[in-house]
Amino acid sequence: MQTITKYVALLVLVFSAQLISAQEITNKDKIELLEAQKERVLTEEKDLLKLEVEAVNVQLDNKEISLEKANSLKEELATKHALNIENRLAIIDNRIALLERNENGSYDIENHNDGFTFTIGKDEDSYKYDLKSIYIGPQTKKEPKKYDRRTTSDLVFAIGFNNAIIEGQSLNDSPYKLGGSGFVELGWAWKTRVLNNSNAIRLKYGVSFQWNKLDIKDNLYFQEVDDVVTLEEFPINLSKSKFRSTNLVIPIHFEFGPSKKIERENYYRYSTHKKFKIGVGGYGGFVLQSMQKLKYDDMHGDFQKQKIKDFNTNNFVYGLSSYISWGHVGIYAKYDLSTIFKDQAIDQNNISLGLRFDMD
Repeated sequence: MQTITKYVALLVLVFSAQLISAQEITNKDKIELLEAQKERVLTEEKDLLKLEVEAVNVQLDNKEISLEKANSLKEELATKHALNIENRLAIIDNRIALLERNENGSYDIENHNDGFTFTIGKDEDSYKYDLKSIYIGPQTKKEPKKYDRRTTSDLVFAIGFNNAIIEGQSLNDSPYKLGGSGFVELGWAWKTRVLNNSNAIRLKYGVSFQWNKLDIKDNLYFQEVDDVVTLEEFPINLSKSKFRSTNLVIPIHFEFGPSKKIERENYYRYSTHKKFKIGVGGYGGFVLQSMQKLKYDDMHGDFQKQKIKDFNTNNFVYGLSSYISWGHVGIYAKYDLSTIFKDQAIDQNNISLGLRFDMD
């Protein structure tokens, strides 16, 4: 904390150059900054060595290089960073010696690669400060890329048509409108390569919100009597009758398909950009809320809007899902193995078909 305070104080002195004497910025201050750089040099080189050794270990674990080759690479890396430390410290020591020999002089001190820098220039009449070269703060490290990234993540969005499979009844006879019934899914997914040296099989998993909506036709609505839910005709004309459930689920899919291997000097990646892929799996989770919306004109001609929440729906939802994609866009289908309601006169299972967008 004391060292940071000194750096801040020095910055204030530079910006106040027109108000203070140049003698207040001494070579002693500059030498303290250079001494601090020496500690940072050791930390930076050690951190970089550690990262590069980890990349070699990954190559060894994937059997891309032999143990003998790995040990040889590690020795080369250790030698390189030891020389880096020696050279960088020598540069700093030379600058310190320069300042110590010229106590009353003024020299430019710039070292953007090694951390804290400032410039002080002197002419015959006054001190001139070059503020563009002032840098106070840590140097951004150029860390090597992770050699093999087996897991990636992306945003998942799906939208489409929704309906229900009713026991003993075909979809053609469904009491739900095809156009007005829909679903939306929004979530975040991770994708992990299953095999060490191939990206042919991936495990895709994550967390998603699902909204399933049913637009009920023929003036019907859901009615619950003694915890049993049935579709009944509303006593007066309905202008709207809709039912919606909100679910929080964990989807898991095995994804198959080709990919392109991109190899670079210090890393490699697998890309499924513009590639065919198919995902097969399922999901399970919780029903957060269920709600029925009714809109109608009552017997007196007054408009009424009714919201009935938390029907006797199942608390848990689970089902099967699959998608076929090309690049980022695909066809997506899901089917709830769990019924919509706990107790219902006839079993109903939600079914959805639409488009899926994987923003990876």
